[in-house]
Amino acid sequence: MKNTVKQLRKQAGMRQEDMARLLGVSRQTIIAIENDKYNPTLELAMKIAKLLGLHVDEIFFLDEE
Repeated sequence: MKNTVKQLRKQAGMRQEDMARLLGVSRQTIIAIENDKYNPTLELAMKIAKLLGLHVDEIFFLDEE
């Protein structure tokens, strides 16, 4: 699964630390999600979407290679 978390986070003016704190996860979790090394749980994906004011499918998508 791919995502646009990094770009959206930067557009929102947030640091990785800020996003992690607001979501109740570690900065390492945010780094892993942004680098496509970790697929978040549905709950976390929904929290990220809510924080960014978007729908989950606007942030996370299947890689169609």
